[in-house]
Amino acid sequence: MAEDPPRNFRSAYYEKVGFRGVEEKKSLEILLKENPLDVEKLSTFSQRFPLPSMYRIHVWKVLLGILPPHSDSHTLVGGYRREQYQDVLEALTVMRFIQRATPQTQVYLRMFQLESQLLPRCSETTPPDSKDEDFLSIARSMEEIVEDPVDCYWLIKCFVNQFSNKFGDSIPHLPKSLEHYLSVEDPRLLNHLRTTGALAMLPYSLWFRRCFAGCLPESSLQRVWDKVISGSCKILVFVAVEILLSCKIMMMKTNRPEGVVNFLYNMPQENTDAIVSKAIDLWHKYCGTPMHPV
Repeated sequence: MAEDPPRNFRSAYYEKVGFRGVEEKKSLEILLKENPLDVEKLSTFSQRFPLPSMYRIHVWKVLLGILPPHSDSHTLVGGYRREQYQDVLEALTVMRFIQRATPQTQVYLRMFQLESQLLPRCSETTPPDSKDEDFLSIARSMEEIVEDPVDCYWLIKCFVNQFSNKFGDSIPHLPKSLEHYLSVEDPRLLNHLRTTGALAMLPYSLWFRRCFAGCLPESSLQRVWDKVISGSCKILVFVAVEILLSCKIMMMKTNRPEGVVNFLYNMPQENTDAIVSKAIDLWHKYCGTPMHPV
């Protein structure tokens, strides 16, 4: 107990001088030194705090099961992942599904289709359907976050699979959750959106099926994905709520739902960090804050 006041003093001091994440970073480094890694504690940490950029990709890979909890196996497993990537890539090249000029995100899609046993015949190749477009949108954003193509593919694949398997049944209900929380935060805005018909036209697919890929810049998006990867799809609802609240003045001035929707599809990018920060605060307010992992 005697150590608590100094620790709290340090935390307050670091926050005051602009080093809010110093204590959190130390806590994460302690977690990452454990062997085996405690995936539950890493998940709890990611739910409560933003991941430092230097550790984000590594933590994502552990939480998504790309790397096992036993740290001494990471090099070996990483080698297997790279070999599998190359094998699938070569198979698609031999089958002439991809060539040197094929965009990288299209390559990732074909790899995903082959491994999921969804690859069409060459003669039956059709334009991407809505699920393919969701995948491609997530892939384009992940490509901006992750430099290594092997890591990038595995993160896209496991992110998409985890999201579908874990939250697939919840996604259709997220628009109703959005209405509920918006009715609490700003009933007047909700009523305006309903009255003008804009509520039914909101870009739910972009927000909820693509997890804001293509909507938020990657610097803001990865903070949202920290929460999704560590186990919460509800964060998507609160990001949507805060986007609507941040655009309230513009939306209240128009009775044309098309104007609202066009604005949301092409929303300004300069204040998205503030929107995401407010969304995370709102998420903690309504959904609670996990206990400190260490």
